[in-house]
Amino acid sequence: MPASPGGSRRPESDAAGFTASPQLAEALQQILVDLVELHLQGKQAHWNVTGHNFRDLHLQLDEIVDEAREAADTIAERMRALAAWPDGRTDTVSATTTLPGFPEGEVSVAQVVDLVTGRLRATADTVRTHHDRVDSEDPSTADLLHAVIDSLEKYAWMVSSENRTS
Repeated sequence: MPASPGGSRRPESDAAGFTASPQLAEALQQILVDLVELHLQGKQAHWNVTGHNFRDLHLQLDEIVDEAREAADTIAERMRALAAWPDGRTDTVSATTTLPGFPEGEVSVAQVVDLVTGRLRATADTVRTHHDRVDSEDPSTADLLHAVIDSLEKYAWMVSSENRTS
């Protein structure tokens, strides 16, 4: 039986069916940690955004947080279905995310718009970076990634529109 990254052995009852390669598991793990980080940074922004149009952005950030959390859950559950082990522990997320850190304290609406738009695009880029490799091994998982990309890019467009002047 293969060992998980944490050392646990796969139960015999999970032995049948398609199993993710180490490369597929690694790709999904990177997507997972960026989604978890997006969720956490979205909450940080939600709690600390200030300024004109605060309420609308505050509420929209909760939508983004919910979407990131649900997408992370979908990816983690897909990993388990493929006999891979998702790792969403805080130390793993902080050590392996590709997203830049989020500033502490109050942040203006305009800054939050730019910061969150950047994080949404960066997370979508992570998914896109791994998509082709995932698709070649497991088209069903790639279908899940399509939905994640669509959602992240839609939110990036919507949030970024807040700072447009023309």
